[in-house]
Amino acid sequence: MGGCVSTSSRSTRSSRSNGERVAQTGLGIGFCGQKRTKKTFSDHSYTLQNLHTLPNRIFTNGKSQTSCIFTQQGRKGINQDAMVVWEDFMSDDAIFCGVFDGHGPHGHLVARKVRDALPVKLLSFLYSYQSRLKGSSTTCFKGSMKKSDGGDTEKDGSAEEKLNLSWRDAFLKSYKSMDKELRSHPNLDCFCSGSTAVTLVKQGSNLFMGYIGDSRAILGSKDSSDSMVAIQLTVDLKPDLPREAERIKRCKGRVFALQDEPEVSRVWLPFDDAPGLAMARAFGDFCLKEYGVISIPEFSHRILTDRDQFIVLASDGVWDVLSNEEVVEIVSSAPSRASAARTVVDSAAREWKLKYPTSKMDDCAVVCLFLDGKMDSESDYEEQGFSSATIQSNHSGNAVESDDGQKSEPSLQRNFTVRSSDESDTYGRLPVEIEGNEETVAAEDQNWSGLEGVTRVNSLVQLPRFSEERP
Repeated sequence: MGGCVSTSSRSTRSSRSNGERVAQTGLGIGFCGQKRTKKTFSDHSYTLQNLHTLPNRIFTNGKSQTSCIFTQQGRKGINQDAMVVWEDFMSDDAIFCGVFDGHGPHGHLVARKVRDALPVKLLSFLYSYQSRLKGSSTTCFKGSMKKSDGGDTEKDGSAEEKLNLSWRDAFLKSYKSMDKELRSHPNLDCFCSGSTAVTLVKQGSNLFMGYIGDSRAILGSKDSSDSMVAIQLTVDLKPDLPREAERIKRCKGRVFALQDEPEVSRVWLPFDDAPGLAMARAFGDFCLKEYGVISIPEFSHRILTDRDQFIVLASDGVWDVLSNEEVVEIVSSAPSRASAARTVVDSAAREWKLKYPTSKMDDCAVVCLFLDGKMDSESDYEEQGFSSATIQSNHSGNAVESDDGQKSEPSLQRNFTVRSSDESDTYGRLPVEIEGNEETVAAEDQNWSGLEGVTRVNSLVQLPRFSEERP
């Protein structure tokens, strides 16, 4: 749901309602004052129903021409992490990457919904903005914004400012539209379910990022001595950040940590010790939207250099146990680029066992984007336990069997972390959506309580119990 993007060169207009066509004029985004020689997409219209058939988009364990992605279910219940890499996103040199960490009873469905719909919305707003600028050469969405050595500093600064404003506007509007769609979704209850999002678009040497929640992106780069260093690209938007806490308290929400986990600040309703959300911004979680939790993303723009080697996006299941520097070292020393994401997840799994032997490992999702656009050969890829069939199934959108026999997609589901084990009986059987199919099935033998015994940081503590009369 949420619309589609027309890739035809002809202009049509329609609304962005469910299943309806969203065709835009000015499909030459990224071609500022130049004659278009390459198509930005195939000449088709893609709806969310057939989005998974795109050959340049992967969302299951595997690799693309420039990246590798991998997710593994933790031990709290169904895997709620989702991820995507979309190459040729809006032009032949643009790549979209995203990691989404769901939480709550339907968090796995929220994460998958955002994974599919958010990039399409971003495309729509970018095309809409470009159409408004049609005939103007002052702003484009492509090109390096390198500083000029001549006397055009003021002009270049103005162009870069307009570039930032246009991308920032597109990210903010797409995130707002995404949250609005979730609120009114007829078949997806997001009242106490939600998702993080860390998303980026790399186009040429430009890197545009938008993010909410505590999923993180880092950059692996070489310093002046050619040693690899880690540069954090995003901020973990936790409730204990002064600006976040101030906003939440101003909206009558409460921020405090539980006695048994004093290092984890959480967001609570003003009238109930629930739900205890461990992040300050998220999609969904509408029970807290009146009390300071927002879905407005942080936006940033960075100019990449030749020293920048790769970008890693991951959910907090990785960052809870591995530092930025450790992840950069793991990716740099991976047996092959195609195995880098999986190597990070395997390392995180080992660290969970070593550092928190009595805790339940969280789900992990990792995207590794290599900035030089090079990947391993097919033979190297198969040596790491992936076959060409895996790549083909990624293109077709079918589920991929991981080595442990689990389907890594489309069953991207994860445990809703509930404080009371009694409440898990109520939600022991949750509907799980099947990709490409409107049918639902019961999640047999999937316990998402996550708090039977000792656990580490959980996104939610318990569901709020609303009555007709609130204090």
